[in-house]
Amino acid sequence: MASIGSEEAPRSHWLTSWQAEFYGAIARGRALFAGGGDSSLMRRLAGAAFIIRIVAAFLAFVAQIVLARWLGGFEFGIYVYAWTWLLLIGGVSDVGLGSAAQRFIPEYTEHKQFALLRGFLVGARGLAILIATAIAAAAIGFVALSPLVDRMTALPLCLACAALPAFAIATVQSGIARSYNWIRLALAPTYVLRQIALIALMGLAYAAGLPMDAVTTMLVCLITVWGCTLGQSVFLNRRLTTVVAPGPKAYAPRVWLTTAAPISLVEGFYVLLTYSDVIILTQFRPPQEVAVYYAAAKIMALVAFIYFAVAQTVAHKFSEYHVTGNHKRLIDFLAQAIRMTFWPSLALIAVLLLLGEPLLRMFGKDFVAGYPLMFVIAIGLLARAAVGPAERLLNMLGERRSCAHAYAGAFLLNVALCFVLIPHFGAMGAAIASATALVFESAWLFLIAKIHLGLHCLIFGRPKGS
Repeated sequence: MASIGSEEAPRSHWLTSWQAEFYGAIARGRALFAGGGDSSLMRRLAGAAFIIRIVAAFLAFVAQIVLARWLGGFEFGIYVYAWTWLLLIGGVSDVGLGSAAQRFIPEYTEHKQFALLRGFLVGARGLAILIATAIAAAAIGFVALSPLVDRMTALPLCLACAALPAFAIATVQSGIARSYNWIRLALAPTYVLRQIALIALMGLAYAAGLPMDAVTTMLVCLITVWGCTLGQSVFLNRRLTTVVAPGPKAYAPRVWLTTAAPISLVEGFYVLLTYSDVIILTQFRPPQEVAVYYAAAKIMALVAFIYFAVAQTVAHKFSEYHVTGNHKRLIDFLAQAIRMTFWPSLALIAVLLLLGEPLLRMFGKDFVAGYPLMFVIAIGLLARAAVGPAERLLNMLGERRSCAHAYAGAFLLNVALCFVLIPHFGAMGAAIASATALVFESAWLFLIAKIHLGLHCLIFGRPKGS
């Protein structure tokens, strides 16, 4: 009995020790997200943004499958064409005011310029809707009068144009909400509720016997975009009354637009950089090869959600620390943001590459040919993750033009390499061009931050004591 007791005692001690370590790890994990500091807040907000984007990606995937089955290949193709143009133009229709909100709101709040703050909260949305309406009117006129536009796509394109003002307002409202750390209000209406409403309304249209074509689908999209935007506006205005006292308003539209325009240019080049490889590949290679490349790129694009999640939650803090002159806190916060971008991105890249072939096989057995492309694409994504949200840092700290030059250079390099490499190497050439452009872009952003701001915007080699 003594022998048995002596054997059980170490086991009991080991079990108790293991339990202590396990519960200690859980406690440390909770502390990462439950603290009251800016780092804990950033983790919570970035985590919420990432979850919203993952849910949105799943809903978008389901929506595309449902629409493709209901519409058929021909009408679905027309819808995709119109919707893509809406995403391209809608992404910059706010002329950068959504991102500029994360610069002006902390600045006006810190300097107690509450009249300008109230003016911006109203005036930025007003400017966005006026500019987007002008763009939409010009686009509708071109579509209606130009002989270059196919008549079958004209009405879906006009409906897409009618949604542009709502896109612009939603982008500005998202920027305002992010500035107050209301991440769910900032993202959920656009990325989650819009997809749910689209599926639900298309289901009703299908049950009602309406024609399942691109016109019906774009009309439903128009309703969902405007409905979600107006709903977001109601809730945003209600929450703003709890943090901004009523009073006189002051407006500085020239300052707002001067600050926002370079940001809009950066965002425009980012969109072009995202789509240029697919567009050029389509000109040289058969549709099946384009589809294989698209599938590989879309799987790896999941990594970008991490960058998005972090970038959406840190920009206004960069501005706040810069305005208050808290340089040390800015350096520490930047380093934290880069770590939160790089290491999760590296881990997700490893998982996606490990599961690459099964994931591609879900698209069809022929898509497995895109597996080598994923490794090349990963290089560019890893380079972007290595500098973290550098673009947001530069935009918030006054280096908007330099940032725009970097994105323009990366876009032009991507286009040039695509035209040189794709005719000889096909999809692999597109992957090499895209990865090279991202490495170039990341290196340029790093140099701008280092030379112009004296900030080390890289995961490796951070100076000691910084």
